[in-house]
Amino acid sequence: MKPKVLLQYILPHRALSRIVYWATRWTWRPWKDFLIGRIVRTYQVDMHEAAQPDPGAYQHFNAFFTRKLRADVRSADPDPLAILSPADGRVSQAGPIQDGRIFQAKGQWYTAAELLGDEAAAAPYRNGSFVTVYLSPRDYHRVHMPFGGELERTVHVPGRIFSVAPFAVQAIPRLFARNERLACHFLGNHGPFVSVMVGAILVSSVATVWDGLTIPPYAHAIKVRDCRGRGIHLERFAEMARFNMGSTVILLFPEGVQLDNLSPDQVLRVGQRIGGYT
Repeated sequence: MKPKVLLQYILPHRALSRIVYWATRWTWRPWKDFLIGRIVRTYQVDMHEAAQPDPGAYQHFNAFFTRKLRADVRSADPDPLAILSPADGRVSQAGPIQDGRIFQAKGQWYTAAELLGDEAAAAPYRNGSFVTVYLSPRDYHRVHMPFGGELERTVHVPGRIFSVAPFAVQAIPRLFARNERLACHFLGNHGPFVSVMVGAILVSSVATVWDGLTIPPYAHAIKVRDCRGRGIHLERFAEMARFNMGSTVILLFPEGVQLDNLSPDQVLRVGQRIGGYT
């Protein structure tokens, strides 16, 4: 086992994530300007796309990391039946769900039931399709709706907080089904779908547009929140959540969705077509 993979097993994931959570909200100008400048330079972040293009204008690092984009730099595919990319990032994997099994990387698989924390909830997706999108530090970190739908419930599944960088995804079995995550179950005009926000080491904080900060606190048992009757309907392309720092989002669809030919490492942009309802 390579040292950087071994470290994933022995590092105090939650303690480190708590430290980073507070460090990225420190408003002391020399500190936050140093962090922001380091990311902008290292990852060549295009600040011209941001609603606030001045890196020094952000209150703290997390405000920069969750920055809004200008309204004119992303748009939804005009086909009303098109499934949209939920985030800026790269395709980790995409394709059919095979008898409830989802491909991770290099011979690694996990099940939809493990990911969702519920065998019954996974049943509609047994032979459906999935898309896994990895958000790197350079990316826009807000997650949008792939299709319009009514929020039925959220499921906060406890777990580890392994890195979701490509080296970890290739080496750690069932990684996405082991990390702390929030599964958001929607009912759209053409059936159900799920958007799963997967936490990662140092970046395990998730906020939704309907409840605000959801993770942390970290869970010690599965927490199901019934959202029926709350009238939470989000339109296609609308913002639904954000990673405070970054991570991975996984979409699950039942049969009836035809994915486009998506390749690993393919660059995606919010609103880009990734498939469609048949």
